Amino acid sequence: MTTVAAWTIGVLIFFPILWIFILSFKAEGDAIGTPLHVISSAWTFDAYGEVQGRSDYFKHFWNSVVLSLGSTLIGLAIAIPAAWSMAFVPGKRTKDLLMWMLSTKMMPAAGVLVPIYLIFRDLGLLDTRIGLVAILTLVNLPIIVWMLYTYFKEIPGEILEAARMDGASLRSEILYVLTPMAIPGIASTMLLNIILAWNEAFWTLRLTAASAAPLTAFIASYSSPEGLFYAKLSAASVMAIAPILIMGWFSQKQLVRGLTFGAVK
Repeated sequence: MTTVAAWTIGVLIFFPILWIFILSFKAEGDAIGTPLHVISSAWTFDAYGEVQGRSDYFKHFWNSVVLSLGSTLIGLAIAIPAAWSMAFVPGKRTKDLLMWMLSTKMMPAAGVLVPIYLIFRDLGLLDTRIGLVAILTLVNLPIIVWMLYTYFKEIPGEILEAARMDGASLRSEILYVLTPMAIPGIASTMLLNIILAWNEAFWTLRLTAASAAPLTAFIASYSSPEGLFYAKLSAASVMAIAPILIMGWFSQKQLVRGLTFGAVK
């Protein structure tokens, strides 16, 4: 019974992706038909050709890579020392600070859109990779700190104390003792942040126009006042999600290992 329930949930989750994949290989006229008509109609690569002819896919792809990796690496550089201090040198308000950081994720992004937009406009950061890397880093930083804090708490503090007694500096303690021991947790945090940054649409659609537009903007460009072009929109969606799906597939073991880091002793 449990197996049947698990397969049913898996199919329900995967079905939208499968349907988008099917629509991407259909003519525009067939894509808006009934499900039976869509399945029985001829398959074609026309939508992919039209998408690539209309938009520069590789430019958007490269922007997504830069934004995802850039925000992730900067976020880790900030979060690792922060999580270390909270895990091994906690203060009276450490838990309050962690809860406050997490509470920022509960705030509607639209509530701070206008001030963020005005700041970016005045600083000349609109439609720039630097601006988007900054905002994506800030948006995902609470999650990174929380995850790393959880992983670091599972590491015995005595090991770090022994390193200090052997003369390790703070930098050496973090880089050469703590970080290697927390590699599974750091790797899973990195992978999760890349996925979150890759899929971020709210800020990328509102702070970019053309130069720094990632794949989320690439997908949105196929929704126009004239209507939705289902086949082209599906083809653009497949082209946008395929890289992150492939990465997730090949790194699933590392992701699961990191997410369960410290769960069994």
